[in-house]
Amino acid sequence: MSQNQSQFPPQDAIRTGLAGHCPRCGEGPLFGGLLTVKPSCSACGLDYGFADSGDGPAVFVMLLVGFLVLGFALWFEFTFHPSIWLHLVITAPLSVAACLLTLRLLKGVLIALQYKHNASEGQINRE
Repeated sequence: MSQNQSQFPPQDAIRTGLAGHCPRCGEGPLFGGLLTVKPSCSACGLDYGFADSGDGPAVFVMLLVGFLVLGFALWFEFTFHPSIWLHLVITAPLSVAACLLTLRLLKGVLIALQYKHNASEGQINRE
């Protein structure tokens, strides 16, 4: 067992990612704001420079939340037949809130999985 594993036992990537905690120690916060990743962990000192979730969370959010909000909007339309302004007043804030919450959760999970699997940018060895 390496020293890193004896000092910091492996964390469940899904659980720590959903909680927004450090993927190495599971204690320090991962985010400094709503979606901003901190420079390093305040508990164990892990440098979050490796953390690049890219567009992955946004794609998953568009697919998941878009499907749910569209389903809700269709159900709302065919059940209550509201006017268009009522649709905007109800579904627009629902969409924004669901997207922001889901984006933060999925970004944390993808960063934790990136740490767990030691994922990095691909390189071509031309020897």
